[in-house]
Amino acid sequence: MAYTFTLTTTIPAVPQDIYEAWLDSIAHSAMTGGEASMSSEVGGEVSAWDGYISGRNLELIPGERIVQSWRTSEFGEDDEDSIVTIVLQETDGGTLLTLQHSNVPDAHRSYEEGGWESNYFEPMMAYFVQRRRAVGENEERAPRKAAARKPTPRRAGKRARPRAKTLPAKAKKKAKGKAKKKVNTIRAAASTRKQARRRPKSGRGKRR
Repeated sequence: MAYTFTLTTTIPAVPQDIYEAWLDSIAHSAMTGGEASMSSEVGGEVSAWDGYISGRNLELIPGERIVQSWRTSEFGEDDEDSIVTIVLQETDGGTLLTLQHSNVPDAHRSYEEGGWESNYFEPMMAYFVQRRRAVGENEERAPRKAAARKPTPRRAGKRARPRAKTLPAKAKKKAKGKAKKKVNTIRAAASTRKQARRRPKSGRGKRR
């Protein structure tokens, strides 16, 4: 004999975040506390709780629906896989998660009698509450860091003077030589003009 049951809970997160976390190996492990290997592809194999649970993805609708085959290491060889269907609906408090577990062997009543609540629903609530708190703290720190990096305004009327360019040693020497040569040329021209003024003017002869 096999039976079917349905459970509901409200998770403090948006449907898409829950969908992605369920199908992500790292996030699923963090949510439940047991190592998981998940897939986001239809037909992909999945496992959870350190290999205690195994199955595969049967149907995936992003942000809305996850259907997986599901069996534990306690299932008998003659037991068929059970089917877990998760429906995600956005609500005021976050997401209404409806879980239907079908084709469950009659001997495994613990899933309906608190197994899902203690191993999934409660850890998931704690995971997303902590995640939301961390996001809120990061958002509070961001404006503070931006304010700390804000440059101090300069006072009006005061402008920073441009820094003098420093020439390398060879350029300095070359510039100095050119300046000296120019000075010598100017001095020589001045001396020539001075001497020209001192020379007597050549006359054409004195009138008697």
